[in-house]
Amino acid sequence: MTTATGTRALIDAVTAGTRTVELGQPLFTGMPCSPNHPGFRMTLIRRHGDMVRPDGGSASNEIVVTGGHVGTHVDALSHVSQDGCLHGGIDAEAAQKGGRHTEHGAEHIPAMITRGVLLDIPAVRGVDALGPGEGVTADDLAAAADRAGAEPGPGDVALVRTGWARRFDDAASYLGHDTGVPGVTEDGARWLAERRVVAAGADTTAFEQIPAGDGHRVLPVHRILLVEHGIHIVEHLALEEAAAQGLTEFLFVLTPLRIVGGTGSPVRPVAVVAA
Repeated sequence: MTTATGTRALIDAVTAGTRTVELGQPLFTGMPCSPNHPGFRMTLIRRHGDMVRPDGGSASNEIVVTGGHVGTHVDALSHVSQDGCLHGGIDAEAAQKGGRHTEHGAEHIPAMITRGVLLDIPAVRGVDALGPGEGVTADDLAAAADRAGAEPGPGDVALVRTGWARRFDDAASYLGHDTGVPGVTEDGARWLAERRVVAAGADTTAFEQIPAGDGHRVLPVHRILLVEHGIHIVEHLALEEAAAQGLTEFLFVLTPLRIVGGTGSPVRPVAVVAA
């Protein structure tokens, strides 16, 4: 098979009879944001009519200010350290000198074009959404995989639905400082790590279980996935449409920005499924 023929076959395989389902949240000023990160801001700095070209044409543009962990985003392995070390035992202090990370920066987050598995925890429990501060355990993840008929494996991306994204338009409720936020527990994180996924994501701020009033004081699941196992974390996913359509496994596509030395990147993930 020639290169041209192989390329055409690949394009046909991806585009013929397929559709995409959005898995990311829209970015807008005032959207929910962890208090640990600078929020998203966008405003027009040039409006149509501010400058008009001789032929009557005009243009408008904006300025965007955001942290790397705002909205739907993926964590680089430089994001979290434990006892002074990044993943692989790299000295975190030495790696961050000069205003950017020289090891495990966001430019090294791989593009992910791989199998995605949706683990729908509320569906397993027979509810619309998990309650504040509830934990998603290894048993929950295993039950969700059984329900889906698809268990995540090496190189896959596991997406954990809690139903919490339904609160995204109410920042205080979604962030849940006083009430807590549902998420993956430590044994749930180890279940994912044992399956050697390349990334795991959820529809919450921090992916992991946040008890009422604790905020992000400790994040053991981040330690287990990022530091101990080199598994990327995707946060603030929008999984309600995927769940409503009954998705279980699909082609998952995510491409991070190559932010040199960064600790994370905004992303727009999609599921590619049969039409």
